[in-house]
Amino acid sequence: MDPKGEPEETVRPSIGGEDGGGGAIILALTICSAAIGGTFQYGYNISIINAPTSYIQTFINDTYTERWGSGLESSQLTLMWTIIVSAFSLGGLLGALLAGPLSVRFGRKNSLLLNNGFLFAGAVLVLTSRVAKSFEMVIFARFLVGINSGVSMNVQPMYFGESAPTHLRGAVAFSSAVFTAFGIFLGQVVGLTEVLGAQHLWPYLLASNALPGLIQLLTLPWFPESPRYLLIDRGDKDACVKALGRLRGGVAPISEVEEMLEEQEQQKTAALNSGSSANKTPWTLFKDAGLRSQLRTVMAASSAMMLCGNDSIYFYAYYIFLAAGIPPRKIQYITIGTGASEFTASILSNLLIERSRGVAGMAYLSMACVFAYILSFGLGPAGVSGILPAEIFDQSARPAAYMVAGSCMWVSLFLVGMLFPFIVKGLGDFCFLPFFVVCVAAAVFLGLTLPETKGKTLAEITADFDGRNGKRNEYSDVEMDEPMREQYQLGQAASLTNLMLDPDSKPDLESIQPQGNV
Repeated sequence: MDPKGEPEETVRPSIGGEDGGGGAIILALTICSAAIGGTFQYGYNISIINAPTSYIQTFINDTYTERWGSGLESSQLTLMWTIIVSAFSLGGLLGALLAGPLSVRFGRKNSLLLNNGFLFAGAVLVLTSRVAKSFEMVIFARFLVGINSGVSMNVQPMYFGESAPTHLRGAVAFSSAVFTAFGIFLGQVVGLTEVLGAQHLWPYLLASNALPGLIQLLTLPWFPESPRYLLIDRGDKDACVKALGRLRGGVAPISEVEEMLEEQEQQKTAALNSGSSANKTPWTLFKDAGLRSQLRTVMAASSAMMLCGNDSIYFYAYYIFLAAGIPPRKIQYITIGTGASEFTASILSNLLIERSRGVAGMAYLSMACVFAYILSFGLGPAGVSGILPAEIFDQSARPAAYMVAGSCMWVSLFLVGMLFPFIVKGLGDFCFLPFFVVCVAAAVFLGLTLPETKGKTLAEITADFDGRNGKRNEYSDVEMDEPMREQYQLGQAASLTNLMLDPDSKPDLESIQPQGNV
């Protein structure tokens, strides 16, 4: 009830209006177009490298023999293979560091489009490597593909989190994990001998990642940029309202516009108080005592996601199942089960997140344990870790937070990729015990430090963390000017036409200025 005793008119901040169904379609197509050239590529590229393992090793050894007159020893060949695997992780680290500046300078959507350049360059290198008789070209190609994955793993969840309505934010952001798992599964299917997994086809298998990138280049330009980026970072209210209207079916919910305006005012106030620019850098995040709890949580979650050892299964599935006693000819089919397990788990999580050797058969028991391990990973860390920076950091800190989270993730993946073959050699059947310790430690830490974010606004989540930081929420008293508040009354719907207001009648809206670099 309002102060006059009359019922308040409320509009749920969701896909609504007379054409809400159209908004749902646009949002769904935006997700698919961004993800097919985004996190899908990460999953696809960590799985396609497994099928041609022996073929690429043969290529390396033959090339080395032709150059130097003698082949590599087994340990040397294993080391070369780990370098190829780890080049992807090093590229991912660089991509994670590039993602923040790219997303601020070019926007979320354009960053994803530009990111495909690394992918196409890698495809050219791997296709010409056999003709050039250079395994170094394969290493560099994997490095470039890693850059592509590093950028997309940071920018895409940011893009989704800023484009989705609050009540769908978790499910939409979690779709990044669904596409990652789908990429893993499809990469394993394409890697079958009957498809592109034959010995003479391995360069085409590694270059097949260019096709999803091409699909994204042809489709994503037709969909909206992040409305929050357009308003808060660029100060373009007309473009923001237009993009938000398309994503919500022709109607831009006024509650969402008001929330973005309030966040912009908060960031302007904070920037004036601190005397620094609105957009934060990773270094300023570490120096900000008010963000330490958030930063610790994100760093722990991102590191644990890779140190739990799940992705090492995809890199070294051939070795794992061979050591478990699976016949070599069956391994390529069984590895599909690992991808199917994570794909299934990610879909289940997406549906639930907004509602809440000597013994016969022992080899296949080991296989079942691996599947169960991947299922548990897909139900938790696979999707939630990617969402966290978008959920718990504001617009000015979000790109830098993703840079820190991505760096932790890719450094951890690099360490696992380099060390896992030697862990297997040293610990044998107990090679996953170190990862078990990481999982337990991460579960305890996150259980104690991470508040529930479901259905909460950024201000509410920030208040929870402020309590943990021992800090009063500095934004709690920030109010918009009264004329602006009267124009943007919470709960009143606004169509695209009545939000495109005459400048003379809405003077306060003209005070919106770009924040940060453009």
